[in-house]
Amino acid sequence: MTFPKGKLIAIMGLSGCGKTTLLRHIGGALTPTKGYVKVDGQIIHELDQAGLYAMRRKMGMLFQFGALFTDMSVYDNVAFQMREHTDLPEELIHDLVLMKLHAVGLRGTHSLMPSELSGGMARRVALARTVALDPMLIMYDEPFAGLDPISLTVVGDLIRRLNDALGATSVVVTHDVQESLKIVDYVYFMANGVIVEEGTPDEIRNSQKDWVRQFVHGEIDGPVPFHYPGGDYRQDLNLKVK
Repeated sequence: MTFPKGKLIAIMGLSGCGKTTLLRHIGGALTPTKGYVKVDGQIIHELDQAGLYAMRRKMGMLFQFGALFTDMSVYDNVAFQMREHTDLPEELIHDLVLMKLHAVGLRGTHSLMPSELSGGMARRVALARTVALDPMLIMYDEPFAGLDPISLTVVGDLIRRLNDALGATSVVVTHDVQESLKIVDYVYFMANGVIVEEGTPDEIRNSQKDWVRQFVHGEIDGPVPFHYPGGDYRQDLNLKVK
């Protein structure tokens, strides 16, 4: 896979095919058994601890359900990375936090706690925290999961606009085919740890591969079976066939 600078890339596929595992390799949480991941000219698994931590400061990660610190306010959640990884004065951090929250439409929530936010609002706060240090690479793990249609569209639009505003590279792991195809530049489809299809959104929509067509259009019948492989059903029920 290649993720060009400034592009928004989607990685799709069935659960368990290796999408989130790929993000863990990019972030250096896992070491590949073969092959490599190269970010900004550096091979991730060859970096020492200091090099890996320095590389991670150039990355942003939006976890599936936001993963906000529940005992911190919205303001402190967004300020956390700035305080941990920079020597910026608190006055400047204050302005930057409000700018990030304003970018996601939630400047007015800065004093609230995560428990006071809706699911969509929490995801947007998490997005503000993700881009707090203006990362060159942003990774999203199922950013649309559990959102209502309005929040889903808002978050999708934010992901696109923030990527373009920052000039970043974004990688979106998602099952939400239709929303993703509206905002991404390129798509990789994975199955059993390998790429089975890739292309632009239009190419994916018009793919003639049965597996891709079934996934994109949500069809029941196709190469992906409904039943997990098992023994004879009647034998499992201890029925005798005459």
